[in-house]
Amino acid sequence: MCVRFGVWWCGWGAAAIFVLVLVLGQVAPSAQEGPFFRIGAAATSGTFFEIGGVIASAISKPAGSPPCERGGSCGVPGLVAVTQATQGSVENLRLVAAGQIESGIAQSDIVGWAYAGTGMFTATGPMKNLRAIANLFPESLQIVVRDDSAIRTLADLRGKHISLGQPGSGTLADARILLAAAGLTEKDLSAEYLRPGAAAANVKDGTLDGFFLIGGVPVPAIRELAAAAPMLLIPIDADVLSKMRQSSTAYRRSVIPAGTYPGISVETPSIGFNALWIVSADLPDNLIYGITSALWNEATRRLLEAHDPLGRQVRLENALDGLSVPLHPGAKRFYREAGLPIDESGLLGKGE
Repeated sequence: MCVRFGVWWCGWGAAAIFVLVLVLGQVAPSAQEGPFFRIGAAATSGTFFEIGGVIASAISKPAGSPPCERGGSCGVPGLVAVTQATQGSVENLRLVAAGQIESGIAQSDIVGWAYAGTGMFTATGPMKNLRAIANLFPESLQIVVRDDSAIRTLADLRGKHISLGQPGSGTLADARILLAAAGLTEKDLSAEYLRPGAAAANVKDGTLDGFFLIGGVPVPAIRELAAAAPMLLIPIDADVLSKMRQSSTAYRRSVIPAGTYPGISVETPSIGFNALWIVSADLPDNLIYGITSALWNEATRRLLEAHDPLGRQVRLENALDGLSVPLHPGAKRFYREAGLPIDESGLLGKGE
């Protein structure tokens, strides 16, 4: 493993935060003796990483930490969880399926294709060892442009310098499907394939006309950009959504509320997804039961609510929405005990 000074440095130069410092302030040497549980969480400027970091701190309980009832962690005894920056949904699923990380967050449509071996996963075949812990929060496709640009509709993207998302991301996969539904291709644009932070910086300095990004709202990179310069979100009409649903029924209508980002005072119709927390079927049932229990602990609720408004959207009553792979048996056991409606096949709860 490549851990140095409490920070995870792996793959494409990406880093992830050793999130236990969020809870404990300082980690004793004995705390490093427990097993690592990695959460693949996309770019550091996105919502996967933001919420992944909170969850990692919540499920961790290194040796020697104070009891939960005395203000210590309420996580899984002996577990040390870390968030790992990755390229996004597609890479996360491939890493989980290959056993290279224990878990990852991914878009519901991408998860469904990976499990079935369809869409972009046709050549590699189905990833039947993928299992769900929970639906975490809703997401929306966001197309961000400068307010002083001539771009007001999807058709106006033709000929413009646009970032479609980095390779391995769910954003790029769905940007291509959206462009096709709108009668465009990548060749109709001057396309870039950038991380959210880089795309936002380039839009701010005028070297990029706009970018696609899928995430829970508000996305940190977009919020910071909109606070620094006037921005717009491009609406996606019902006809485009209808055509996209021919590729996946996971697509749904979403609306980005007015005021979500500084200076954007109108609501924006868009495409909605669910952010699912995925693990391997090979992980022990008792471990995943403990992780699921810690995820929905009241102490975790307080941590999440500190990340308002996104953290407040992570709710137990929505945990089974939009699942496109079976629940892990450990998670299934928790939800059954919690009284949530469980399909006995373990594939879906509600929302599909």
